[in-house]
Amino acid sequence: MLINQLQEITGIQDQQVLYKALKASHGDVGHAVGLLTTPTVGVQDPGEPQESATPGLPKDELQAAIELSLQESHKAQEEERELHRALEASTEENAARMKRKRCEAQSEMCSPADWIRQDDWPVGIRNVGNTCWFSAVIQSLFHLPVFKRLVLNYHLSERILEKCKSHADKRNIAFMQELRCLFALMVGSTRRFVDPSAAVELLRDAFRTSEAQQDVSEFTHKLLDWLEDAFQLAANGTSAEDKQHNPMVQLFYGTFVTERKCKTLCNIEQFGQYPLQVNGFNNLDECLEGAMVEKEIEPLHSDHSVTPGRERWFKKLPPVLTFELSRFEFNTQLGRPEKIHKKLEFPQIIYMDRYLHKNLERTNERRGEVKRQKEQLAALQQKLECYKNFGSGPVKYPLADMLQFVLEFATTKPTSVSPATEEMRLSTASPTPPASFPHSEANKPITDFPFTQCRPPIDCPPHPAPHSITEEELHFVKTCLQRWRTEVENEINGTKTHNFQNHVPYRLHAVLVHEGQASAGHYWAYIYDHANQRWMKYNDVSITESTWEELERDSFGGMTNASAYCLMYIDDKLPHLITEDTDNETGQVLHGMDSLPSILRRYVQEDNRWFQQELSEWEEQYCQTATPQEESAVPVDPASSSLEKVQQMSVEPQFGAPAEKLDQEAAFHEEYSRLHELSQEKTTPQDDPRLQHALVYFFQNKAPKRIIERTLLEQFTDRNLSFDERAISIMREARSKLRLIKPEDMDMDEYLEWHDDYRLFRTVFVHLLTGLEHYQHGKMQEALNYLSHAYETNNALIIKGEKRGMDKSLIAVYRRKCLMALNEGASRLFRSGEEGKVKEGVSIMEESVIPCLHLMSRDTTVSQEDRDAMESVRSHWCCCLGQDMDDSLQVKLGELLPRVLDGSAETVVLKDPPKVHVNQAHDLCSRLAAVMESIHNATIVTVT
Repeated sequence: MLINQLQEITGIQDQQVLYKALKASHGDVGHAVGLLTTPTVGVQDPGEPQESATPGLPKDELQAAIELSLQESHKAQEEERELHRALEASTEENAARMKRKRCEAQSEMCSPADWIRQDDWPVGIRNVGNTCWFSAVIQSLFHLPVFKRLVLNYHLSERILEKCKSHADKRNIAFMQELRCLFALMVGSTRRFVDPSAAVELLRDAFRTSEAQQDVSEFTHKLLDWLEDAFQLAANGTSAEDKQHNPMVQLFYGTFVTERKCKTLCNIEQFGQYPLQVNGFNNLDECLEGAMVEKEIEPLHSDHSVTPGRERWFKKLPPVLTFELSRFEFNTQLGRPEKIHKKLEFPQIIYMDRYLHKNLERTNERRGEVKRQKEQLAALQQKLECYKNFGSGPVKYPLADMLQFVLEFATTKPTSVSPATEEMRLSTASPTPPASFPHSEANKPITDFPFTQCRPPIDCPPHPAPHSITEEELHFVKTCLQRWRTEVENEINGTKTHNFQNHVPYRLHAVLVHEGQASAGHYWAYIYDHANQRWMKYNDVSITESTWEELERDSFGGMTNASAYCLMYIDDKLPHLITEDTDNETGQVLHGMDSLPSILRRYVQEDNRWFQQELSEWEEQYCQTATPQEESAVPVDPASSSLEKVQQMSVEPQFGAPAEKLDQEAAFHEEYSRLHELSQEKTTPQDDPRLQHALVYFFQNKAPKRIIERTLLEQFTDRNLSFDERAISIMREARSKLRLIKPEDMDMDEYLEWHDDYRLFRTVFVHLLTGLEHYQHGKMQEALNYLSHAYETNNALIIKGEKRGMDKSLIAVYRRKCLMALNEGASRLFRSGEEGKVKEGVSIMEESVIPCLHLMSRDTTVSQEDRDAMESVRSHWCCCLGQDMDDSLQVKLGELLPRVLDGSAETVVLKDPPKVHVNQAHDLCSRLAAVMESIHNATIVTVT
C-alpha cells in the first residue's frame, strides 16, 4: 500500500528503488519522497555499502505538483490519525462507561446489605448520569472541615426568607438546602453512598434555562457562584464591604495586582479559581511564572518568552487556593476541542512567596540574578563541551577519559621490563583513547573509574606502564582533572539555587482528575485525609486508600489519557481549615451524628430508619423467595379504622380500571377527604372521632398543612397494608414523597410535638376510661391515681387549645368522688385506733389523698366544686383534734395534719399508674359508653 502511494506521488516505477527509500526512511512516506526527489541524495539500504545515488526528478512543474500532492497527503494522513485517536478514545470511554453502568446495575440488583457503610469509612456519591464531576467537586469540598461546617450550619432567619422573592434567591436557597442534606447524609448515613439527584438537577435546570454550554468547568463555577450568593443572603448585604464578610469569599477568593509597564497603571482584581496554561510548561512553578509574568524578563523555571507589557502579582492569597489547569484547547483545523495530555508535575507543598506583590522587589532581584546566571551557565556549558570534545584532529574525545587513561597508565607498575615490553609500552602511550571505551562514561568523575577496569586477564599480555614516574608527577595527574571538573560542576550547580524565602507554604488538599478525551471522559478525586495522613481516592461510590505514587501516575499526565485538571491547595499555617468540630464543654472532637445540628440529625436518623426498613423488607422478601410458602393472610394491626380503609382502597380497583393503572394521587386525596369529613362530626366522650386517627385530631385543632400532609404520607408507608401491586405502588410513592421533604421544609420539632400531643390525648382518654372502670368496681385508690394523671395531662393539653384534650369537668367530677370516698375511708381507719388499720389509713392519705389535694390546690383553674371538696377534707381532719384518742394517735395526727392543710412547700409525688394497652378507637368508645351507663344505673357491667 505504501509503495503504491509512493509510486503515485513520485512517478517512479522501479519497485526496488521505492522499497529502498521506504526502508531507509523507516516507513515514513514523507521522508521517502524527500529522498527520491532530492537530486544530490541517493537511496541507500542501511545494511548495504554506499552506492551511487539515484537521481531524482528535476524541480520543475512536476516537482511542484509532487510537493503539493505530498502536502495534501500529509494533511489527509494527519486527519486520519486524529480520527483514529478520537475513535480509540471514544471506544475506551464507551467501554469504561458501559463497565460503570454494569457495575451500577449490579449495585441496584444486589442486596441492600451490600450498601451498608462500614464503620466510619467515607461515604461515596452515586453517579446518577454523567455526574462524576459533581462527585469529585463535592467530595473535595466536603472533606475540607471548615467548608463542611459552613454548609451544615447554614441558616436564614424568617425575616431574610421573607425578603427573598427573586427566582435566583429561591434557587440558591433550595440548592443550599439540598447541599446541607447531602452533607448531613455523608456525615451520618448508614449507607455507603448517597444520591445527589436533587442538587444536580437544580444545576442542570439552570443550564437548560440559560442555554449555556454544559461543560464541567462551567458547572463547577456555577456551583461555587450559587454558594457565594447563598451565603451572601445570610450576610444580609449587597455592597462590596458586605461581600468581604461572606465566608465563601473569605475562604476561596483572593486578589491579584496587574501592573503595566513602568508601573504607570495598576489594577486590583478578585479571583477564585486561578486558571493556568499547561502547554509549554513542565511543572506548576513554570505555569505560575507564565501566568504571573507578562514582560521581557526571564521566568525562574522556564525558557519561554512572554508577551511584554505587564506582570501580575498576588496581593492576597485565599486560605483555599484553587488552580484550574487548562487541559483542553480548540483545534481550529479539525473544528473540535482536544485534550492536552502533556505531563505536568506539581508538589505536595508549594511556596507562594515569590508570587506575592509584597515580595516584588526581591523577586525581581532574584530574576535578574537568574538571568545573569543563565548567561554564565551557557558559557560554562560551552566550556564543558570543550572538555567533552577535546582534540585538534577530526576525531574528538572527552578530555576526562583521556586523562583517565593517562592516570591508569601512570599508576600501572610493570611486572618486568624487557626491550620488547619497552617498545610495546612506548607504542601504546599515545594520548588517543581506545575506541572501545564507552562514551557514556565521559561524565563520571575520575574517582568513579576503578584503576583495574582496563587490566587484562592473567593470561593476556601485561598492561603498558611507565618506566618511572615521580610522586609529584603522579599527584599532579591525579588531581588536576578532578579539580577542573569540580570547579565547572560547582559553577553549574550554583545557577540552580535560587534561595527564595519559604514563608508561605500551601499544602495540596485535593486533585481532581479527568480520564478520557475532550468530548467525553470520567472524573474522580484524590483527597488528602489530614487526620490519618493518607491519600484517598474518591471515584463515585468507590472509595479506596491510595498513595502519592498512584496519584502521580494518574494526575501528572503524559503516560495515559488521565491527568489533573484542578488542584486545591490550602494554607498550611491555618490549622482551623482542617480541624474538626469539638465539644464546647469537654473539648473532644465530635464525630458522626454528634457533629450535626439537631434538625439535620433527625433528618439523617429518619433516612437511616428508611434504610433499615428497606433492609428488613429485602430480607423478608429474600426469605420468602428462597423458601416459598403457601399464601397466608398478612396480619394487620387494626390500630384504627383509617388503616382498614386503606386496605379496602388497596384491594378494590375503582371504575373498572386495572389496579396498577390507578392514580396514586387519587388514593392520597380520597383518604384526606375521608378524614377531613370525619373531623366535622360532633364529638362526645362516648363517640370521639379524634380517637380514630391523628389527622382527625389535627384537623379539629387546625394543625399546619405540612404536618397534615406528612402524617398522611406516613400512614401509606405501612408495609402491612401492601396486599397487591397497587398498594405497593402507593406505598413506594408515599415513601419517595417523604424522602423529598427536606429539614428546611418542615420543623421536625413542631411535627413531633403535634404527634406527642395526640399520643397524650389518647393516654388521657385511656386513663379516664381505666379510672372509671376501677371506680365502677369500687377500687377507689386505683381509680384516683388514673383520674389524677388524666386530669393533669389533659390540663396541659387544653392550655394549647380547647380541642387538644377532653372535657375536664368529666374527669374532675369522678376525681372528687374518689377523693371524698378515700378520705372518708382513711379517716374511719385512723379513728379505729387499731394499729393495722391506722397504718392503712395513713398510707391511703400519703399515697393518694394528700398528693391529689396538693395538685388541686396548685391548679389556678380549679372549679368551685373542687375547692369545696378540698375544704371538706381539711375540715374533716381538723375536727379530729377535739376528739379523745391515744397519745400515739395524737402524734401521728400532728404529723399528718400539716401536710393535709398546706402542701406548698412539699414536692408532689404522684404514683405512676400501671401501663394500659391502647386499643382501637371503636373499642375505647364502646367501653366508655358501657361504664358510664353502668355508673349511672348503679350496676356493674363488664365489657369484653
